[in-house]
Amino acid sequence: AQRLVELGGGSVQTGGSLTLTCLASGYFDETNVIGWFRRAPGLVREGVATIYTRTGGTFYVDSVKGRFTISQDKTKKQVYLQMNDLKPEDTGMYFCAIGDPVTYLDQLEAWGQGTQVTVSS
Repeated sequence: AQRLVELGGGSVQTGGSLTLTCLASGYFDETNVIGWFRRAPGLVREGVATIYTRTGGTFYVDSVKGRFTISQDKTKKQVYLQMNDLKPEDTGMYFCAIGDPVTYLDQLEAWGQGTQVTVSS
């Protein structure tokens, strides 16, 4: 019923934290995998994190392991991306997507409008 919507982006200094929220009520019950990818200006998109919603299994791109955590709230039908110890290279537009961006970035079914994350050095 509702398309994917990303919330929570902002501007922080190096080492700061942000938590992104994906509103996924229109897709949550129809898929078993939701994830996040990002795209910096002028660069190709990069898978960031994936959660298999029916099992809770998670996957991360190497560059964010230990810093980012993807999670879900099945009641609210929302997926989150907690980002800690942010670095300038994390800057970009972050998108919530139906699919597994970490493993199958080229096979995403849908994504939202994105939310901007800017990390200043």
